Amino acid sequence: MKKVIAVLGFTLAGVFGGTVVTGKRLKKSIEQERKMAKKHLDLYLMMNQWVNLKQEGRSITPYFEKNGYKKIAIYGMNYVGNTLLNEFQKSDIQVAYGIDKRANELYSDIDIYSMEEPLEKVDVIVVTAISFFDEIREELEKKVDCPIVSLEEIIC
Repeated sequence: MKKVIAVLGFTLAGVFGGTVVTGKRLKKSIEQERKMAKKHLDLYLMMNQWVNLKQEGRSITPYFEKNGYKKIAIYGMNYVGNTLLNEFQKSDIQVAYGIDKRANELYSDIDIYSMEEPLEKVDVIVVTAISFFDEIREELEKKVDCPIVSLEEIIC
């Protein structure tokens, strides 16, 4: 009888422990999914605002001209970064390079560097990864001596 109680006790402890571990993993997974959902919602809303500007016949290039930004870099070279690059094709704004964590995996018409590589001097760096702007700005400020702006600030 004592063996049965001991086995039952160990079994229940194992079930309880497994439930706690599984619950923590599930909570972490849910938080990660929420973070990604917010990121994509933020990007969608910003891109929607950008489309509205275009439909009104307006452009974001006057922001750069007004601030004297002629040579820029773009942080975040996925869809939004490449859309921004295309925005400047018929303007006097020169996109010198892109910066991205996945620099070796991406293709673009411009060079793309990782944060670990040296970055040449530009007038401004535009961050397209708007949900992580504060963290990215903090890292960039350690490497460059130029303004760092969020694309969201420019568009909205």
